[in-house]
Amino acid sequence: MGMTDVLVVGAGPTGLVLACDLARRGAAVRIVDRSPAPPRTSRAKGPNARSLEILDDLGVAEEVLAAGSAPLPMLKYRDRLPVAETDPWADSSPSPDAPYDRGRLIAQWRLEEILRDRLARYGVRVELGREATGLGEAPGGRHVDVTFAEGRTERARYVVGCDGAHSSVRKLLGIGFEGATAEDQVMVCGDVDLADGALDRTRWHQWFDEDGAVMLCPIPGTRTGWWFQAGPERDGRSRPLAPTADGFRRLLARHTALPGRALTRAELLSTYRVNVRMADRFRAGRVFLAGDAAHVHAVAGGLGMNTGIQDAFNLGWKLGLVLAGHAGPELLDTYEEERLPVAARTLDLTSERLRATLEAIRRPGGGLDAAITPDTTGLGVGYRWSSLARGLAEAPQAGDGSPDAPDAEGGVARDGDRPAPQSGDRAPDAPCVDAVTGARTRLHRVFAGPRTTVLGFGPGSAAVLLEVAAAYGDAGVRTCRVYAAHEDRATFGPEAAVVDDEGHAAAAYGTKASDGTGTGTGTGTVVIVRPDHHLGLSAPAADARSVRAYLRRLHGGPRSAEGAAEGSADRFSGIGGRHR
Repeated sequence: MGMTDVLVVGAGPTGLVLACDLARRGAAVRIVDRSPAPPRTSRAKGPNARSLEILDDLGVAEEVLAAGSAPLPMLKYRDRLPVAETDPWADSSPSPDAPYDRGRLIAQWRLEEILRDRLARYGVRVELGREATGLGEAPGGRHVDVTFAEGRTERARYVVGCDGAHSSVRKLLGIGFEGATAEDQVMVCGDVDLADGALDRTRWHQWFDEDGAVMLCPIPGTRTGWWFQAGPERDGRSRPLAPTADGFRRLLARHTALPGRALTRAELLSTYRVNVRMADRFRAGRVFLAGDAAHVHAVAGGLGMNTGIQDAFNLGWKLGLVLAGHAGPELLDTYEEERLPVAARTLDLTSERLRATLEAIRRPGGGLDAAITPDTTGLGVGYRWSSLARGLAEAPQAGDGSPDAPDAEGGVARDGDRPAPQSGDRAPDAPCVDAVTGARTRLHRVFAGPRTTVLGFGPGSAAVLLEVAAAYGDAGVRTCRVYAAHEDRATFGPEAAVVDDEGHAAAAYGTKASDGTGTGTGTGTVVIVRPDHHLGLSAPAADARSVRAYLRRLHGGPRSAEGAAEGSADRFSGIGGRHR
């Protein structure tokens, strides 16, 4: 029986992002889905700002941007008449540390198509019509046997259930899915066509009346396609009726100035009930849960798909390092440690945003903009409480920096008005210049790809970067010297070098004080950025011991007693690139 490194169950955005990340790392990955054909689901309206950064890292952001549209202003109606227009993003703009300040509208099926195409470039295709019906971890815990509905059993080192709220993987593991379903909070949804020219396609139209609501948002890439959401029709006992095309037409005629016949097609009809549930745990041995299989939230804020994408990006690099032999299996413990608190906080956030929205739409002019806050960009999510962030040498930072609980605003350090990021926070972006070619680039481009990045600020970092490149260059670590505009650019040979010509990188990472004038030899800061763009460590360049200790946690350590000797504490010579 052949062995797969990772079997991904479920080929929605979460599973596809995970499979793409693993495939580019060279892992033997397979991805299966019970559907006989790629689903045409469209409920998720697109990636938020943080997910766009992840899609950029995977090399598909440009295609997603081209296929989608910017978030639209919201036109609100009462009694069929327009009463207010709101652009939730009017006061938002890209910044040096966050070039994506807002998400993108794109049909979920189109996003999945783009990700499937990317995955196919690695020679991996979704295996459709395959339903997992049995899971068994082998004695000794070295692999998992997965049984499929057709009777075949296949073997994988790890399995990840990305198979949605009704996850077969979660049920087979016997993991609880605690929470509540709000039976009275119901919405009917579908993809519809409206007569050409029936509505302005540059607006998200929202009719909120005392006896119901209709919302119509244009689907990018279509001429007449719209996302339809509405309060359901109800029977004589006030029970919600199942969605039908004729029912949609009646709702349209009741709440809007459009005639029912303006709706020419309706498909993908579904009933949405507010579900707020989370798995007891995200891992059982060699099997993991991600996305809706692990947590489902209220729809407010659009965080369901995005939280799953970010689960996948957290897990992918950890599985990759363990499979490559660079890290021990204990690294996988940090997936649940980091993502379960984020999921719990997201449940609270989306439930609170739903309450705010339900309150807002009672008043004329209220609408879905009440669900949108800076939290919903995903840019502030970090892991300060993680064991990958705790107990490391850090310069003292302003702000609360509590390591014990998720801090939604911990990770986006904007020039001048926020403290420098701490371990666990999202690593800021910054525009800069390639020191060799002179082309404009940015730090997230340097981070892109499946590697840990070690940044060196100030002349004192040069020696540390050289040692890191020598010890770990073949183990998934890249080095990059960040020169200040006024610095002499010594050619000491790291993999990459950029010029922080406008000072944004130094400002974002809080290295200005340590860099001084850039003329000394003992000044500098070394920053380690995890493969998922989160800050691992920021340490003075003189503290090479902390740099070495952190890299050992992710990429293995010394292979000989001499390499581990205290006398070499400030040097990397003798450190092997792989963990045994």
